[in-house]
Amino acid sequence: MVSQPPQDDYDEKSARQKEIDAWLPITSSRNAKWWYSAFHNVTAMVGAGVLGLPYAMSQLGWGPGITVMVLSWIITLYTLWQMVEMHEMVPGKRFDRYHELGQHAFGEKLGLYIVVPQQLIVEIGVCIVYMVTGGKSLKKFHDLVCDDCKPIKLTYFIMIFASVHFVLSHLPNFNSISGVSLAAAVMSLSYSTIAWAASASKGVQEDVEYGYKAKSTAGTVFNFFSGLGDVAFAYAGHNVVLEIQATIPSTPEKPSKGPMWKGVIVAYIVVALCYFPVAFVGYYIFGNGVEDNILMSLKKPAWLIATANMFVVIHVIGSYQIYAMPVFDMMETLLVKKLNFRPTTILRFCVRSFYVAATMFLGMTFPFFGGLLAFFGGFAFAPTTYFLPCIIWLAIYKPRKYSLSWWANWVCIVFGIFLMVLSPIGGLRTIVIQAKEYKFYS
Repeated sequence: MVSQPPQDDYDEKSARQKEIDAWLPITSSRNAKWWYSAFHNVTAMVGAGVLGLPYAMSQLGWGPGITVMVLSWIITLYTLWQMVEMHEMVPGKRFDRYHELGQHAFGEKLGLYIVVPQQLIVEIGVCIVYMVTGGKSLKKFHDLVCDDCKPIKLTYFIMIFASVHFVLSHLPNFNSISGVSLAAAVMSLSYSTIAWAASASKGVQEDVEYGYKAKSTAGTVFNFFSGLGDVAFAYAGHNVVLEIQATIPSTPEKPSKGPMWKGVIVAYIVVALCYFPVAFVGYYIFGNGVEDNILMSLKKPAWLIATANMFVVIHVIGSYQIYAMPVFDMMETLLVKKLNFRPTTILRFCVRSFYVAATMFLGMTFPFFGGLLAFFGGFAFAPTTYFLPCIIWLAIYKPRKYSLSWWANWVCIVFGIFLMVLSPIGGLRTIVIQAKEYKFYS
């Protein structure tokens, strides 16, 4: 006869598990409202990537550019719906983290190996890119407001931007950053509106050209790939969607997917209002001469561009926190559950301070913004956003072959793999070209 473990032992384990879950950032607070989901999703989705969309359009051209932008919006809304649906597909259980869903679909070990590396590349990648963006926007603000001041290195501005995160990263969970996230969501709509409205009021430039900028065929092709990566980067909110849904209360009568989906719809309307006007108006006005950040192309009026840059800084502060929270959760889970550290404030302080310092250092070391966007965009954003949810859906629900659901998922998978393979090639080439003229910590 097999001996049963004593009940007391089981109860003690269960109590410890509950205590740890009550301490971890993703599962500690489940009282969010549907509108939390709306502004968390806007903050996660409408990143600084929106300012690179006119530049992406200049590399893709009108036809392919509009097609890729609209297709991406539809596909990512569909895959986001899948993730919201799958959050509670097992009665009585919630998949609070992306990798838990992966483990359910592919098995304990394989699920971790498939999802965690990609999710970490996306989240840490975004945090590094946002360190650079925050620093660049602060520098631009400083240079516009004080044009006769002594120039200050970008490195110092990245440090100034990071100093905010050494404070904010100690907020315990998603719900505690909802104020920061709301401010960030409002700012994203504001600076996107400034970007396209200021471009429109400027009028089409005299010597505007819409042809491809590169002189050689190879250059055109590589730029096209890079443009695809920029678009993929702009739709990166899926990496935190299950974690956001985990903060919404749920009962069998009122599952969390109702309020979550309501928030997602509002968020996606805001995304459309930000992305399409910025991309299309920006490209229409400046043509292929547009900078990789549209605000850099808009020189005047100085006060308006300075304001927009400050809005970007505030938005990126919120966005950094949204993407850092799941990483904090993974690091703290590993230390407390696997390595048996005690869940204390000191542990949390050390872990999070180390993470902010590491992303700051990497941001200061590699600030080639445009190339980084395309490289990370294709490498990890395309799988987690465009096709991993579809693969999980096919693995779990097994829709009938050649049914509508089957076709929809396979179309998304093919499009996503196309993005994943092509865009890092363009991004890497951009980094190599920019690195030639680059001085470390300049």
